[in-house]
Amino acid sequence: MVLTWVYIVIEVLSAVGLIFLILMHSGKGGGLSDMFGGSVGAAAQGSTVVERNLDRITVTVALIFAFTTLTLDLRLQ
Repeated sequence: MVLTWVYIVIEVLSAVGLIFLILMHSGKGGGLSDMFGGSVGAAAQGSTVVERNLDRITVTVALIFAFTTLTLDLRLQ
């Protein structure tokens, strides 16, 4: 029972994290990442590294979310 609650907490945290991380990505219009300095300019050297790391973090959190969703589904059946 305690393990189920741990999975639920991880699920909720990863869901909130995914929302935040997806909003940080810059789309065609710049997105919210402009607000936090994510895209200083197209000519900036570090902007591609920041975007690549943001992509990696987003994929990792998405995998954690998917794993906990499947695990909770199997545990609650």
